[in-house]
Amino acid sequence: MPKFQDITTWQQAEILMQPSFIRLIDNIRKQLDQSSWHGSYVETAIWPEGTSEEIKFKVNQLQAELEAVSPEQADEIEEALAELPSPLPRYQLCLKHQDHEIYIDLWELCYRICFHNYDPSSGTSHISNDANQDGVEVDTSLLDETGEVDWNRLDEKTHTIVAEIFTGLPS
Repeated sequence: MPKFQDITTWQQAEILMQPSFIRLIDNIRKQLDQSSWHGSYVETAIWPEGTSEEIKFKVNQLQAELEAVSPEQADEIEEALAELPSPLPRYQLCLKHQDHEIYIDLWELCYRICFHNYDPSSGTSHISNDANQDGVEVDTSLLDETGEVDWNRLDEKTHTIVAEIFTGLPS
């Protein structure tokens, strides 16, 4: 997860993340249409650090029970779930071609689109030598003068990042 410097950075990222994700999926689809690689999407869960297997099992069990209970029982289950840690969804693109199989984290790609020089190991951007900088820096060139999404620039950057991925795939 990226670390945010301040509320302004968080708000700018909030404006960009959903459009970036949508453009990312669309650009991947276009690349797959022209490629010998086959792609599928995989959803996994990222649990908060220190969550035991017992707690994970209990949460999954309660979530499964939600689908077949009365509204009153659902309220009780949701209250119990609110007291427990919950996982964040992780979306991956699985690319397959012959004997190659590659998994790519879609949120990491979104972060590369939205932030300058995103470093996934630290959740920060590295664009200056400023020791006080702690967190990501939004690529504000993706926003227009009113602070809204610059769709053309977003499309260009997304296309470039997705093209780099497909260009780097083994033959």
